[in-house]
Amino acid sequence: MKYKLKYKRFSETSILIEWPQKIEKSILDDILVFKEKIEQSDLFSNGFINHAYASLLLNFNDAVFDFALKIEELNGLYKQPNIKNNLNSRLWRIPVCYDKRFGIDLDDISKGKNIEIEELVKRHTTPVYTIFFIGFLPGFLYLGGLDTSLFVPRRAVPRLKIPSGSVAIGGQQTGIYPSESPGGWHIIGNSPINFFDVSKEEPCFSRSGDRLQFYAISLKEYNDIKTLVAAGVYQLKSEIIND
Repeated sequence: MKYKLKYKRFSETSILIEWPQKIEKSILDDILVFKEKIEQSDLFSNGFINHAYASLLLNFNDAVFDFALKIEELNGLYKQPNIKNNLNSRLWRIPVCYDKRFGIDLDDISKGKNIEIEELVKRHTTPVYTIFFIGFLPGFLYLGGLDTSLFVPRRAVPRLKIPSGSVAIGGQQTGIYPSESPGGWHIIGNSPINFFDVSKEEPCFSRSGDRLQFYAISLKEYNDIKTLVAAGVYQLKSEIIND
């Protein structure tokens, strides 16, 4: 499926390309295919590309003088038959402890939604989420696919410190804080794994287009995994998937 794209001059050296403003896997797939087309073309020989839920930002090293011509060339490239995406997607299994000492907002969400905590955890661990992009913090995964019954507005007053590994819900999204930071999402658990490791060639284990599913663990299992992670011997569960 081809979309009607909007092209905007973002700066003297950058162009913003926008898709319909929705969180949908079909849009993500289209973005990733077009991104690969651009990277392999003569239209973009230097610079870097950022993407979000429904946009691509092309950052050129040099100024774009003929904006209209560049848009015409990009749109022509977009309309060409799609190339095969050679990147294998993976499904990552992420352990989460939903104990109340971690899930400090579980009671509030449970009462506000009139959902028992056990059922809330089930609804959070059942979906297979899509990783749309990585940002905000290094290793922060923006996930799509949260059960609609768990949608909850962000906190009116953000917290100044959210612990590393906190699993949270904000708006229509769920995610994991890879490091301690301020934040306005509701905390429902904690994962003992390291989501961004600068000592590795690929600091973040996943990439856009991958899938992720949470599974609940006990406090003992959490501590056991935490020990293995600290020793550098924990192996994260994953499998290759065919789209």
